[in-house]
Amino acid sequence: MTALKFCANISWLFTELPEFSQRGQAAARAGFQAVEAAWLYDSDPGELRKVTQETGLEVALINTPPGDLKNGDLGLGAVPGREQDFRQGLALAIDFAKTLDCKRIHLMAGRVPAGLQRSAASVDMEATFVQNLRYAADVLGKEGILGLIEPINTRVTDPQYFLESPHQAAAILQKVDRPNIKLQMDVYHWQIMDGNLTQNIQKYFPLIGHVQVAQVPDRHEPDSPGEVNFPYLFNLLEKLGYQGYVGCEYKPMGSTEAGLDWVRKYWEGRK
Repeated sequence: MTALKFCANISWLFTELPEFSQRGQAAARAGFQAVEAAWLYDSDPGELRKVTQETGLEVALINTPPGDLKNGDLGLGAVPGREQDFRQGLALAIDFAKTLDCKRIHLMAGRVPAGLQRSAASVDMEATFVQNLRYAADVLGKEGILGLIEPINTRVTDPQYFLESPHQAAAILQKVDRPNIKLQMDVYHWQIMDGNLTQNIQKYFPLIGHVQVAQVPDRHEPDSPGEVNFPYLFNLLEKLGYQGYVGCEYKPMGSTEAGLDWVRKYWEGRK
């Protein structure tokens, strides 16, 4: 079995340091071979690119821009009437990805518009998402970039987020029917929404293009107290032959460095 590859999410880890480039350097010193980030759009990607060239770090994943956070946006992929905004955000994400030599972009679905019930909006939102994902697949395919969609739980994190479960995501991917649009599995969200992790991972494994981890319920390190048996899940992913990255998207209980014993033990055990 091939050992898993972990990447540090520098929107969540090493936030003791103000700049993404500094966080990238810290991740490399800690032993990570890759980093990922949510939104880098207020920073100079060239600075992080220098770090990747100096350290050999890979940038594994970035997100599309969220839209107007102050007015309630959290992605635009499934929001009717915002198709042009989605395309502009995708173009910006691709520019950053090319600068950073990043081969994966999370195409954020967005929230059910304020004032609408999910049940009333779902048909139009799904149709919009499918159309936008097909457009993204064509554009990303020309650049050799993989597009990803991520269900985000609506019980704790964001009650209005449109894409909320792996089952919904898989049905949308079937309609999109493009090989370069895959499923991003965040164990934290999957556990909160559905549990049944073993069966769901096995069922949807052919669709999975990226994995993220955090303990449930407090979204801390994988070895912190919680519901999920991560040594078991890591072993399951190894047995299934997962070749992608596992993103560390969690809130450190203390300093980032102090909370890395779990991944160091994993690396030591796989030598």
